[in-house]
Amino acid sequence: MPLITAHDRTVPVTVQTRSTLSPADAFRFVVPIDLSLVFTGWGPFPGISGVADQTAAWDHAGPSRSPRFTDGTTARETLTEYDEPSSFAYEVTGFTNVLRHLVAGVRGEWTFAPDGTGTLVRWTYEFLPLPHRDLLVRRVLGPLWRNYMTAGVVASARAAERIDREERARPAGAALSPRP
Repeated sequence: MPLITAHDRTVPVTVQTRSTLSPADAFRFVVPIDLSLVFTGWGPFPGISGVADQTAAWDHAGPSRSPRFTDGTTARETLTEYDEPSSFAYEVTGFTNVLRHLVAGVRGEWTFAPDGTGTLVRWTYEFLPLPHRDLLVRRVLGPLWRNYMTAGVVASARAAERIDREERARPAGAALSPRP
């Protein structure tokens, strides 16, 4: 059963950036990206230090994993939709940080749409507030989270572009550098 239904009242936050890559290439590089390289933290929000307990490759609906945050907290993320090369979506639940007091979970969605010769990369985070937390999530968490998301979506697009450049410059059969 999905975390969020048509009857739920949620708090969505959407950010976007542009990439020089095609939608297919942006999707190909962003979906499996090392989260610790692009989500380094912003303001009161920790970065991601890595993931643990990944159940399968992040290339179809169904796998789950546990993002580990730089403050020692965790969450559980499940890939719920995978529509290559245009979008993927996931749910995040089981927060062990302060978010556990504010939200039941989150639905995240990334879309990759043609934009001239490149791609418009859009990321939406839809919070499901706990009872009596809607106003706090809408007025405080959402606006602050937008800054964290903006840094993350831009870093993801730039990292994807760098990985693409490295891949094109690399001799056939050589390994790809893990750093953006």
